[in-house]
Amino acid sequence: MATASRFRTLKDMPKEDYLTPGNTMCAGCGGILAFRIFHKVLGPNVAWVNAAGCMTITMSYPLSPLKSNWLYTAFASAPAGAQGLRDALDVLIAKGKLPASEDMKVVVVTGDGAAYDIGFQSTAGAIDRRLDFYYLCYDNEAYGNTGFQMSSSTPYGSASKTTPPTAAFPLGNTHRKKDLFDNWRSQGAAYVATLSNSHGVDFMKKVEKGESVGGPKLYIAFAACPTGWGYDPKDSVELEKLAVQTGVWPLKEAVDGVVRHTLVPRSLAPVSQYLRAQERFEHLFEPIERKEAIAAIQGSVNAYWKQAEAQEGFEVKVPEETSS
Repeated sequence: MATASRFRTLKDMPKEDYLTPGNTMCAGCGGILAFRIFHKVLGPNVAWVNAAGCMTITMSYPLSPLKSNWLYTAFASAPAGAQGLRDALDVLIAKGKLPASEDMKVVVVTGDGAAYDIGFQSTAGAIDRRLDFYYLCYDNEAYGNTGFQMSSSTPYGSASKTTPPTAAFPLGNTHRKKDLFDNWRSQGAAYVATLSNSHGVDFMKKVEKGESVGGPKLYIAFAACPTGWGYDPKDSVELEKLAVQTGVWPLKEAVDGVVRHTLVPRSLAPVSQYLRAQERFEHLFEPIERKEAIAAIQGSVNAYWKQAEAQEGFEVKVPEETSS
């Protein structure tokens, strides 16, 4: 019988905060909020392994807002660093040089640049070795810390510094976003889940579930980015909520490869509501409305949910594939 979750409402969120005020992240950063919630659920005994990215600037020597442990690695090698930490802890405990009570959860934290692209080779090796670790990706859909260049997480139709809308390419980015969730699932990861700060109880339950699962565990947190996406920083959580309501960001998990959606909306809001809320998509509406592109984005979302319906047996009402 499954153990009942200790998280039923947002009031159950742990009060202790392991990230103190004064960090240097942008106002409204969805990534740092996801980091804070994740840490609250895991508790104090955590060793973070970080590859280059936005989150790196939170730890600026000699000052640190973090109450736990932090290891910075090269861009491509965070999972290798996690392997070293996990092995060291296991050896010290086995030799009696470290009490088991002082064991730590090893957590990689990276942006999508490392998770989807530069660090994926190291990650694939860690999954194959069945490394017992958590991997938290704050997905802001670009290389945010170096100017918001395109990554393989950048969605179709989005503007970035390396895919600006031009006369030759009026839609900006014309590549489709890589499916990191299925990449990990196809390799046999023990647990894979998507997160959103706008749905805190769902978020906390998934982190809690990972504590009882051994092996590699991936969490992809939708990380609204006011600097790169172009919106008022106070609206970050509302924008993340809109991504869920439009079906752009499905909340789901996979345990031993079996996928289950943890939130199934009865009907989806038109994806145009989400696109219009961000400057990175404004070229799809001004100076002319790119109806075919908007319809293509809506069609991709609809197709995803229709496939999920067929696999899991639920029903979702999807909008018409138009820009209205």
